[in-house]
Amino acid sequence: MLKLSRLTDYAAVVMAQIARHPQQPHAAAELAEAVQLPHPTVSKTLKMLVRAGLLESRRGAQGGYSLARPASHITARDIITAIEGPVAMTECSHADGDCDLASVCGVADNWQRVSLAIRTLLDSVTLAHLADTAPIKLPVQLPIQSISLASDTA
Repeated sequence: MLKLSRLTDYAAVVMAQIARHPQQPHAAAELAEAVQLPHPTVSKTLKMLVRAGLLESRRGAQGGYSLARPASHITARDIITAIEGPVAMTECSHADGDCDLASVCGVADNWQRVSLAIRTLLDSVTLAHLADTAPIKLPVQLPIQSISLASDTA
């Protein structure tokens, strides 16, 4: 089964909570209570999101966590990458990938297309979409039909 980790799911929940109230900084304890997750889990998630540049942290009485940029400029892919690392279907499907079978497997180009289609779709979903209670309208036709790789132009 292809699925995201719980920590990534929690990161999206926490980010959406912050996005719903972007004008104020949020304390870790307050966020944990609001989303009903354990404080240590929320704290760990917040630190990872700060390290990825998606959140800013300020100390002090008026401190807390806030979005590093508007919710409309943070994508689902940004959140996933902050927790999981690069989005790719196979080892050879991302820029730093390394595979001993790449020269003989015969499916690498198509896995790269699938990975690129998934990344493109995740890039089209913003934190603003995730934070909204209305259902996201996804494209009917997936972008894989229009994807070309660097190897196609050679």
